[in-house]
Amino acid sequence: MKAILRDREIAASEDIVSVGGYEYFPPSSVRLEWLEKSPRTPHDLECPHGVQFYDVVIDGERHIRNAWSYESPKPKMEAVRDRFGFWEDVVVR
Repeated sequence: MKAILRDREIAASEDIVSVGGYEYFPPSSVRLEWLEKSPRTPHDLECPHGVQFYDVVIDGERHIRNAWSYESPKPKMEAVRDRFGFWEDVVVR
């Protein structure tokens, strides 16, 4: 699978974990240099899985909170610990 934003490949891997309708990529398959941590909102802090959202920044263009990972997931989400999910402007196929 690939995560693509405006013809730019952010992630590509066959090691995908699907949970809750989202595909999660291992960090080794993600262009981490294009991700910048987003400030945590009060709603983020309520997440029991320790969600961290990321802005995707490519060539100076910022796509707010288009990626995320779970840093301290509960058992239900343990399979996606430290993996990255994408949404909104990012197409996963």
